Amino acid sequence: MWKQFAKDYLTFSRKERLGIIILIFGIVILTLLPNFFSYFITEKKYETDSFKKELARLKIDSSDRRDFNKKKFSNYVDYSKSNSNAQPINAVLFYFDPNKATEADWIKLGVREKTALTIQKYISKGGKFRTAEDLKKVYGLNKLDVDRLVPFVKIEEPENKYASFEKKENTNAPFSYKPRTIVNVDINLADTTAYIALPGIGSKLSLRIISFRDKLGGFYSIEQVAETFLLPDSTFLKIKPFLVLSNMSVRKININTALLDELKAHPYIRYTIAKVIVEYRNQHGNFTTVEQLKKINLITEEIFQKVKPYLTVE
Repeated sequence: MWKQFAKDYLTFSRKERLGIIILIFGIVILTLLPNFFSYFITEKKYETDSFKKELARLKIDSSDRRDFNKKKFSNYVDYSKSNSNAQPINAVLFYFDPNKATEADWIKLGVREKTALTIQKYISKGGKFRTAEDLKKVYGLNKLDVDRLVPFVKIEEPENKYASFEKKENTNAPFSYKPRTIVNVDINLADTTAYIALPGIGSKLSLRIISFRDKLGGFYSIEQVAETFLLPDSTFLKIKPFLVLSNMSVRKININTALLDELKAHPYIRYTIAKVIVEYRNQHGNFTTVEQLKKINLITEEIFQKVKPYLTVE
């Protein structure tokens, strides 16, 4: 048994042995190959002497710097110094409104002419300084100038254009609330305008109430209004005190002559009930009383009481 197993699984043919040898040889070659890369790849050398000479040429001798004309720049602050209290030469500080100051005022305060022109353009285009801190937003006005000028800013409050109007309004007598008078609505006679006058009823709800009333054939109870599609209970409770029913006559359906389509069109009679009524009439003859409908299993006492005022046998 073991000899047969060794023969089947541990014995290789000549081609298989040759393939194994080639595979082992390839693995060895690939493993040793990275060690020989350094012999084939030469590192590129850079000439640094010429670069150093050019760099030495570009070095700036500190003794060769320009000597600025002090008279020409005497009106500007030397901000390279650490003294934060430095002020421009010939600057005069006084209280001013940045929204009304002229170009000459800004220059007198020690602001450069170019910056003064920038501020004047900002004001001419409708810009406003609302607080002294808004000076920080001026382009070209450095922090030292801002710190120096802020304590002297006095912005005048704009004149209230509506002061006279407000004064006139205040002299009027206090508003007296008059409660809205709501007229009672007859649910069987009212049109959309009458329903819209009720609290919480809009044009859509008024149309739904009238449409539901027409499909029923008229209301015989005020509570039926609450069954209107999408009429919230809270809204019905608001309008209920203003609803009246003076005419209880409704449109009746003769269950002995009505067709299936006429019966199922009534909101209280489903298709299945309408179909059973017609089939019962065909099998047993005409109804002698409306109460005979109770013999039909699908018509419960609740359904019968709701639909009874709309049915007749004559």
